[in-house]
Amino acid sequence: MTRAATIHLGLGPGYFDAVEAAKFPKHVLRYRNDRGARAVGLADLNDDAWIQHFGAFTPLPENLPQPLALRYHGHQFRSYNPDIGDGRGFLFAQLRAEDGRVLDLGTKGSGLTPYSRRGDGRLTLKGGVRELLATTMLEAFGVNTSKTFSLIETGEDLIRSDEPSPTRSSVLVRLSHSNIRIGTFQRLAYEQDGERIQKLVDHVLAHYFGGIAGGAPAMLQETVRRVARTGAQWMAAGFVHGVLNTDNINITGESFDYGPYRFLPTYDPNFTAAYFDQSGLYAYGRQPGTLIWNLQRLAECLTLVAEKESLVEALQTFPQIFETEMAAAVLARLNLAPRDAESDLALTGAVFEFLHATQMPFEQFVFDCQGGKSRAGTDVYQSEAFAVVRDAFAPYTPAAPQRLAHPYFAQATPETLLIDEIESLWAAIAERDDWAPLYAKVKAIERAGQAYGNMP
Repeated sequence: MTRAATIHLGLGPGYFDAVEAAKFPKHVLRYRNDRGARAVGLADLNDDAWIQHFGAFTPLPENLPQPLALRYHGHQFRSYNPDIGDGRGFLFAQLRAEDGRVLDLGTKGSGLTPYSRRGDGRLTLKGGVRELLATTMLEAFGVNTSKTFSLIETGEDLIRSDEPSPTRSSVLVRLSHSNIRIGTFQRLAYEQDGERIQKLVDHVLAHYFGGIAGGAPAMLQETVRRVARTGAQWMAAGFVHGVLNTDNINITGESFDYGPYRFLPTYDPNFTAAYFDQSGLYAYGRQPGTLIWNLQRLAECLTLVAEKESLVEALQTFPQIFETEMAAAVLARLNLAPRDAESDLALTGAVFEFLHATQMPFEQFVFDCQGGKSRAGTDVYQSEAFAVVRDAFAPYTPAAPQRLAHPYFAQATPETLLIDEIESLWAAIAERDDWAPLYAKVKAIERAGQAYGNMP
């Protein structure tokens, strides 16, 4: 039974445009997220009904009668762009999860909208596969991320300038906690529409932040906290988002929209994900600074409805929150119970100094050092470089000792998602239409997530 929660319609005009979905020549179901479907009351859909809703976009019962292309602007690589919005996606439905949260079903590749500009409104199949892999791996690593809900191949040949063309097409559906972005506020500020900004603030506080009081400063403070937490989780996962434009930062802090992402092979603050990021603006080590820059842009919008001093106070909490969340994220990845702030920060610093000095594979270290016990017989853990980490580990105990017995940790190597692996999985599909390696990889990542305690 679905639990409809069509709250976005309550915002009224000025926030979205009703649109029609594209008519695709075929629909081949490539992935359905049954766990996500259970969470929002859609577990009973058979594959035909699934395709009807998430390929042909027949409305769900008692839900949005028509898809909504959401309006927003954004800074893209620090340049303001007033000509964007949902250009190849829309909000299809809103549902209430078992825990009471409102979750959105949003699309990518679902057709043209008023904001498509010169684009075709489509998504390559490779892009859909890459996002499926990204969301699964990030969830396994404990990152607050959107979930890939559905991936359907749609039977069109797409032309792209940055990959071999023509290439296969798809439509993806995401399950996410809000599609309200910093860019949503930026559009309203650009239009000097303080009334609609205030209405959006009230909407966020009521539906996404538990009804907390305090107006725009309270909303900003909560967004700062959530964004800092997600940024820390990226760093602990060795993840580089690649395109941290303001339209790609969700007000709830949830990570989403995975284009040219990468996972670190080894620790490198200058590692970038996008080939077009020539200046390294969104490099791994610059992600925290980029997040605070983006939050400053949100604060600027809120000056239309709140005093500047209260907004500055909220922004100034970011460094301390990020530092605390960074230590928490590292401890969570290593399955260590927190002790005190000073010790936790010292351990975090020791870990990253070791990874930088030795250039040990990032994920192998996390895998090897679960519960604070390094693998015996591995030379690097007998070296002087590791001595500081070993000393830092000494007073810590496992947060969940039972996880250490999971068969996953009996493997010699962990699950990773480096670029060569992604390309190999795609090659099997592109060259032989062989989906078995992808499905096996998704199951293997989910098994890792279970071992790390992040997936049921």
